[in-house]
Amino acid sequence: MDQSPTSDMNLLKQQLEYRKRLMDKINEIHSADNLNTILLHIKDSIAALFTAQRITIYLADAKRNLLISKVLSGTEVKQIVVPISDASLAGYCALSGTVLNIKDAYNDHELKMISSNLKFDHSWDQKTGFVTKQVLCVPMKFQRTLIGVIQIINKQNGTPFDDTDITYALELGTSLSIAIHNIYRLQVTTKIIRQRSRYNYLLDRNILDDKSIEKASVHPDVAKFGLDAVLMREYKVPREEMAKALSLFFGTEFIKYEPAAPAMEEELLKRIRPDRLMKEWWVPYKVENGVLYIIMDDPTDLGRQDMIKFIYPEYKRISYVGAFRDDIQSYIGLFYNRGASLGSGGSIDELINKLDATDEPEIEQESSKVSEQDSVIVQLVNKIIIDAVQGKVSDIHIEPYPGKEDVIVRTRIDGRCKVYQRIPYKYKYAIPSRIKIMCGLDISERRKPQDGKIDFKKFGPLDVELRVATVPTAGQLEDVVMRVLASGEAALPYDKLGLTERNSKVLMECINQPYGLVLVVGPTGSGKTTTLHSAISVINTPETKIWTAEDPVEITQRGLRQVQVHPKIGFTFAAALRSFLRADPDVIMVGEMRDQETAEIGIESSLTGHLVFSTLHTNSAPETVTRLLDMELDPFSFSDAILCILAQRLCRRLCDCKQEYQPDRKELEDIIMEYGVEAFKKTGINPADIRLCKATGCPKCGDSGYKGRLGIHELLQGTDEMKTLIKRKSEIEAIRHQAINDGMTTLKQDGILKCFKGLTDLKEVRKVCIK
Repeated sequence: MDQSPTSDMNLLKQQLEYRKRLMDKINEIHSADNLNTILLHIKDSIAALFTAQRITIYLADAKRNLLISKVLSGTEVKQIVVPISDASLAGYCALSGTVLNIKDAYNDHELKMISSNLKFDHSWDQKTGFVTKQVLCVPMKFQRTLIGVIQIINKQNGTPFDDTDITYALELGTSLSIAIHNIYRLQVTTKIIRQRSRYNYLLDRNILDDKSIEKASVHPDVAKFGLDAVLMREYKVPREEMAKALSLFFGTEFIKYEPAAPAMEEELLKRIRPDRLMKEWWVPYKVENGVLYIIMDDPTDLGRQDMIKFIYPEYKRISYVGAFRDDIQSYIGLFYNRGASLGSGGSIDELINKLDATDEPEIEQESSKVSEQDSVIVQLVNKIIIDAVQGKVSDIHIEPYPGKEDVIVRTRIDGRCKVYQRIPYKYKYAIPSRIKIMCGLDISERRKPQDGKIDFKKFGPLDVELRVATVPTAGQLEDVVMRVLASGEAALPYDKLGLTERNSKVLMECINQPYGLVLVVGPTGSGKTTTLHSAISVINTPETKIWTAEDPVEITQRGLRQVQVHPKIGFTFAAALRSFLRADPDVIMVGEMRDQETAEIGIESSLTGHLVFSTLHTNSAPETVTRLLDMELDPFSFSDAILCILAQRLCRRLCDCKQEYQPDRKELEDIIMEYGVEAFKKTGINPADIRLCKATGCPKCGDSGYKGRLGIHELLQGTDEMKTLIKRKSEIEAIRHQAINDGMTTLKQDGILKCFKGLTDLKEVRKVCIK
C-alpha cells in the first residue's frame, strides 16, 4: 500500500531536520580552534544526532600502529587502545578503510563473514556492565592519511544503523578529518614560528640555523631535558649565548646556578613538594622589597603563573625570571636540602645531634646493626653525598681514627681538601658499613681493600654515580673515598680548554691526521679525559667511526660508540682494543695505557691506519717518552706512531674578586728566573708591563679567592728530530731540550703566562708543577 502524502512530508521534514542538525555539528567542528574543543564539546551531541547510546572517537598513532580513544561516552573506562589490525572492529575499519555496520557484535558468524580474524572484545562490556549490540564504524581519512575512526554504538530503538546513518557518519568523518588535520598543521606551524622567534638572537648571529632547530625539536630527549638543552648539547650552542637569546626572547633576567645563593624562607618552600617543582620546572628564589622572585624555564607561561599566584596569594607582586632546567633542578636541591626535605632528614648538624642523642652502641655489634632501616645513619650518608654534589665536590673522604677521636669527613673542591664535618667517634664503623651496603660490598670484610660503585638515585633525589674505594687503616678501621662521577656530562668545547695559540694549533693539526698516536698525560684528576673528549668532539662527524674504551664512561657524546671496560671479567683495555680493530674504526680512544700489552696494541693500531688517543700517568711530556720505552716498546714503531704528547695539570682559577697589582723588582726577577732567562727573552714581554693578580675572597667563592680550575699544558710535538731521538732511546734531557727547540713551553712556563693574564697566581702554579 502506497504511503500517504502526509507521511511522505513528515519523513522529508525529519530528514531535513536531521540534515540541519548535522550541518550545525559540522559548522561547530570547523569553527573550533583546538582539538579538545572539537572532540570533547560535541561528543554527546554527536551521539544524540544518531539517536545512539554511545560514541567513541579514536585517533591513529601511525608510529605505534595503534588507535587511541580521545572521546568516550560513559565514565566507566578512561581510555581504550586497540591495534590497527583485523582483530577488532575499530582496528579492522582503520586497516581496511571501509565502513563496518554490525547488527549484533556478539554474533561470531556475522563477524567471520566480514573477516576470519574479526572478533568483538567482550571484556569491555564485562568491565562496564554495558551491553554492546549494534556497532557502526566509519574511518576518518584525509588525502589517504588515516586520521582515526568514529565508532557509534547501539541505536536507542534497538534497530540496526541504516543507510542514512552511514551517509551522515561518513560526512561527519570527512569533516572531522579535515578539521583535525588543519588544527595539527596550524599547531606545527605555530610551534616552528615560536621556536624561530625564541632563537632569533642565535639565528641572526649564525650560531644556529632553521634546519638545526627543526631536527633538534624531534629529538627524543626534548621531553625530558627541553629543546634548549638539546641544542646546547647536540649543536654546540654556547651556554652563555643561549642564555642571552632566551633573556631577549622572554624579556626577563636569566640567572645561572650559584651554590652560595641565600637561603629561601622555609615557610614558602613547605607549601609545595620538591618532586612537583622538578616536574613543573620552577622554584621560589628570593623575597626582596616585598617582591617574590620565581625562577622558571619559561617565565611567560601564564598557566603556571596563575598556579603560583594561588600558592602564594599574600604576594601582590611576583617577578618571574628565566633559568635553564638543570640550574632550576640544582636550586631545588639546594633550597630543600638545607631543610629537611628530599630525604636528607635535616641539616648536617641536626643529624649529628640525633646521633649524639642515641645510646652508644657496642663497637663489636656496630657492623651487624647497620642496615637499610638505620634511618639517621642513612640520612647522614645521604646528606654528605647531596651536599658534596651540590658543592661541586670531586671526592669525599671518610676518615675514622682509633680511640675516641671524631670521624673526619673531608671533601676535595677544585683540587684542594677541606674539612666538611666531624662525626662522633662511636659511628666510625656504622658510616663505612652503610656506604658498603649502598654499593653492595661485604661489610664484614675489613682486612682488605674493596671497591664498588653507588648509583645514588636508588637512595636519594639526585641522579649521580659515585666510585667507592675502601682502604683498611690502623686499629681495624677503614677509610672510605668516594669519587663523584660526572655522569653523562657533555664534552667541553675545544676553545674552552685554555690552550695557548701554539698548543691549540699543533694539537688541532694532530687530531686531524688520518692515523697516528696522540697521548694526554698527567696525574689522576688532572682533566686528561676532559681534554681527550674535547679533542675528539672536533672530529666527531657522521663520516668518522669512533670507538672509545673507558673506565668509567663519564662524558658522553652523541656519535661515539662508548664502551665500559670490566677488568674483573677479563674485559680489559687491551681486550677492548682488539675488539675495536675488528669493528671498522677510523678513530680509537683507549682510557689508559696501563701496561705493555695495551701500549703495544695501541701503537700497532696507529700504524695500521687508525688515529689513536690515550692517556698515561706521567709527570711531563718528555718523561712519557722514556716511560714507554722502559715498557720495552719497539722505539722504531713508537717513533713512527707518535704525533704529540700533551701533559697537563689543573690549578685553581682566581675568582672575579681578584685584586690586580704590579709586582716589585724582586718578585719580577724571581718570576723570570723560574721561567728561564733566555726563554723569557723569546716571549717578547716587557717586564714593566707585567701585572699580576692575587686572591682576596668574597661570598661567591666562599672567601677562598678561587672559583673553578684551569688547565696548564706542555705539548711535545712528534717532529722528525724528535722521532730520531726516540729511535736512539736518548736521555730525557735531550728529549726535553729538543721539545723546547720545537716550540714547547713547559708546564711552569705555561702557568706563568696564565698568571700574567690574571687567570691564576704563582702560588697555585708552584703547587702543581716543578719545571
